[in-house]
Amino acid sequence: MNPTYLVTHSGGFHADEVLSSVILTRLFPDAEIVRSRAPEWITPAEDRIIYDVGGAYDADRMIFDHHQRGAPTRDDGDPYSSFGLIWKHFGEAYLRASDVPQADIAQVHNSFDGSFVLPVDLVDNGKLSPSEAGPLSSLTLPGLIETLKPVFDNKDPDAELTAFHTAVGIARSFVEARVARSAAKLRAEALVHEAIQTTGTGRVLELPMGMPFRPAVVKAGADHLLFVITPRDKDWMLGGIRKFDEGFEQRADLPAHWAGLTGSDLENASGVKGAVFCHNGRFIAAAQTRDAILAMAKLAVESAEQDEKTTKAAQLR
Repeated sequence: MNPTYLVTHSGGFHADEVLSSVILTRLFPDAEIVRSRAPEWITPAEDRIIYDVGGAYDADRMIFDHHQRGAPTRDDGDPYSSFGLIWKHFGEAYLRASDVPQADIAQVHNSFDGSFVLPVDLVDNGKLSPSEAGPLSSLTLPGLIETLKPVFDNKDPDAELTAFHTAVGIARSFVEARVARSAAKLRAEALVHEAIQTTGTGRVLELPMGMPFRPAVVKAGADHLLFVITPRDKDWMLGGIRKFDEGFEQRADLPAHWAGLTGSDLENASGVKGAVFCHNGRFIAAAQTRDAILAMAKLAVESAEQDEKTTKAAQLR
């Protein structure tokens, strides 16, 4: 299908049809967005996709509304908004158009649906209130999109349409960035898995660049790993691995006597020439060369293993 028109309702706009427009205009860039409630526009025809208006959900006829009785729901009973319906039927095509590898499309599609689309669906249907975000409620994506509506006394007859297209452009940036991040996480997972295999029983994981690594480490069950090494600009970094998804507790801290030191002070404390910096929180350190960071990593592992022995001995007393 190559529609001439993408039809949604006129009047005030919300996150669901704005985000639906992001998906559809990526797939059908030559189609014109028509905002109308006129019967001649919201009646299915071969030249259009209708969404968030029309009182029906029929994918074969290209109409995707969710306001009618008997509106569509997910398998678990959660309601769809127009965004959820458009993502369900056009999301995989959108990901292909966004150059997501075919092997990753299903996983990225599901991840984006659960983390990005579903909350919009729930808010739009009143199943989730932005107020649950507390003081950040106005900064949720649906809330921010609402702020783009023209003010009540704007007399410009084109104000609403202009604001709608502005909202679509802003929302597009968020969708593209979120999809790119999801796809990047899968690429990172493959690189981290390869590095874990290379590391074997070693306790320090060396990666070729900075990247998300904890999910892959957890997925691989690599509980023996304590630290991660990566190059960064002209320096090399040594960092810890968080124990949990939330919070900052590390599997192991860098040596206490390094905390907050820089330059020659850190070199003297660690005995490593080229040591540059250690955060006072003992979760990251830097060195000038790979050899220096490897030496620091070796010392950090020894310190952590000694701490483990001390802790176990104390528990046995």
